[in-house]
Amino acid sequence: MHQPSPTHPILRGACAAALLLAAAGAQAQEACPHRGDLDAQFCDANRDLVADTPTDPKRLKDPSTLVFAFTPVEDPSIYEKLFRPFMGHLSQCVGKKVVFFPVQSNAAQIEAMRSGRLHIAAFSPGPVNFAVNLSGAVPFAIRGNAQGPVGMYLKMIVRKESPYQKLEDLKGKRIAHTSPSSNSGNLAPRALFPKIGLTPDTDYKVVYSGKHDQSILGVKTGDYDAAPVASDILEHMTARGVVKADDFRVLYTSEMFPTDAYAYAYNLAPALQSKIKQCFFDYKVPPEMAKGLGGDRFLPITYQKDWELVRSVAAASGELFTREAFDKAAAGKK
Repeated sequence: MHQPSPTHPILRGACAAALLLAAAGAQAQEACPHRGDLDAQFCDANRDLVADTPTDPKRLKDPSTLVFAFTPVEDPSIYEKLFRPFMGHLSQCVGKKVVFFPVQSNAAQIEAMRSGRLHIAAFSPGPVNFAVNLSGAVPFAIRGNAQGPVGMYLKMIVRKESPYQKLEDLKGKRIAHTSPSSNSGNLAPRALFPKIGLTPDTDYKVVYSGKHDQSILGVKTGDYDAAPVASDILEHMTARGVVKADDFRVLYTSEMFPTDAYAYAYNLAPALQSKIKQCFFDYKVPPEMAKGLGGDRFLPITYQKDWELVRSVAAASGELFTREAFDKAAAGKK
């Protein structure tokens, strides 16, 4: 087959286009004075650790329908029903259709926002770091009450009738972590447990369950000897009658961590960003939703300040929130 020469018009045109794209990419890199840990498509000129809103109006999004997702749980339909009144409020408040998008994993949720298919989401504490760096998520709210933000505690649970009475009794056992990217389900145990004499993968076998719900149910059924789980998820499952508080013995409780972060996509139009925040903060959470979520209001946060403990735990465990690390985590590799 005849191959066109390097001087052929088609190749010359392709080369010229490639050079223009490369030049544009280089200019974009130069135009960003600081990026930090963010992916190459984002910029953090004000150094607040989240992606800046684009200054080019052509890159801003103002969709007619807003897509919202809650962090992955065992049964998304429960939370879709729980959020239904809020979806109605948000729709009326912003003047746009709002739909609930049930996601099956943290990776799928992050990819959905990165690709522009998801506009607002509640991310679990650990994956928030990936969401910020890779998908341009901008955390702005957290669940709370009159006392302030609602926190989450890491709890190591075992079956009530098990022989385990203290953490060191779990050496050599089979313990469920949730997923590599999870803060309370993996990163926190790896950072905190060695300080009290129990090192994951060395003192016990780590088995990834996928979700806190599955870790809790697995301990109840005896599939796992123990599991580090988020206290709020355990409380929600207890409140719904899925498990009983008396099913478990708690061997360890950590200091308080922030719970799910509500975030919008960085490239939403500024006016829409402001409206979304106002709609969240003005919402009067109904009793049923407050009971299910563990908070009766949404309170303002910043990723830089309020996620400092989570980032510190991640750093202590050697975790990086890069694309390569995300791909490994999504594949279930440490």
